Amino acid sequence: MMQRRTFLPLLATAGLAQEEADKKVFSTTVNVVVAPVTVTDKDGRHVSGLEGKDFTLFDNEKSQDIRVDVSFIPISMVVAVQSNDSVEVILPAIKKIGPLIEGLVIGTQGEAAILAFDHRLRVMQQFTGDGRLLTAALAKINAGSSTSAMIDSVFEATRMLRRRPQSHRKILLLITESRDGGSEGRLREALLEAQIHNVIVYTININRALGMFTKKMPVPRPDPFPVGARPVPGGAPMTPGTTEALTGYRGQSANFVPVFIEIFKQAKGLFVDNPAEVMTQYTGGREFSFINQKSLEEAMSKLGEELHSQYLLSYTPNNLQQGGWHDIRVDVAKNALEVRTRRGYWMASVPR
Repeated sequence: MMQRRTFLPLLATAGLAQEEADKKVFSTTVNVVVAPVTVTDKDGRHVSGLEGKDFTLFDNEKSQDIRVDVSFIPISMVVAVQSNDSVEVILPAIKKIGPLIEGLVIGTQGEAAILAFDHRLRVMQQFTGDGRLLTAALAKINAGSSTSAMIDSVFEATRMLRRRPQSHRKILLLITESRDGGSEGRLREALLEAQIHNVIVYTININRALGMFTKKMPVPRPDPFPVGARPVPGGAPMTPGTTEALTGYRGQSANFVPVFIEIFKQAKGLFVDNPAEVMTQYTGGREFSFINQKSLEEAMSKLGEELHSQYLLSYTPNNLQQGGWHDIRVDVAKNALEVRTRRGYWMASVPR
């Protein structure tokens, strides 16, 4: 969007020491805003056959001169899979989606790469259109540490996608729990990087309660106190079995506190403390969810249907002098149709 932005390099820049990064700034120019548009009827079915003249796009309520791509554009996609210990039981289902990525999502002209993340970011497969290679890469993913650096994975996926052909659509599919668990990068910078490189983020959310209940508990630490050092009611025998039953140490009493905390966090912050939702809303993607193999396959099918039914609207804003947040609104000439697109974008202008 002929946008000059100034920011400190975080994960997106390399080769500079931190003290140098604190002194230097970089300007990045983006020429075009891309707004993916999904149009459905009242029954939720995708509407095809629309033409450029059927769309009107407003940027901060100012009509824009748009280009509408109605033909299929090849897809470059990074599939980023959470691979920490809380999803170990769910990973076998995820490992089976390789053929679906090729057949339903990217199509014959597209390409995908596989990225796994816990506290590490591991590229399991570089970009390819071969479903066999994608399946083999997914099969190599094993559960790792207790950390899940989701936001950091967005930085890495964006770095991978920005090198793909400019004529391709850039898609990031996150198969992850809805909240981050230990990234070094910040959500704001991840959103800006996705914006600069026109990356659309989709998520297939792993149910956090399912992960919590199926997560393998660590081996309990040895009790530091000898059996006789723990108080018991008068007259009770000082045996290991009696002490464990009365005091509940060594895992004899279930610890539901983490589950309670997760439930209350979900209730209070389901639509606030949810980076997955923020990223999809900001870039024009969508959230899906799954709890088993069947629902995961259904989510992949819906994702493929949306990507292959989408209209891509692009434009160079005619209100570049307006810094800050820009609202995007798309109207369709035909009545009784639902239109979904990205909510807007951020423009941080720098005086010349």
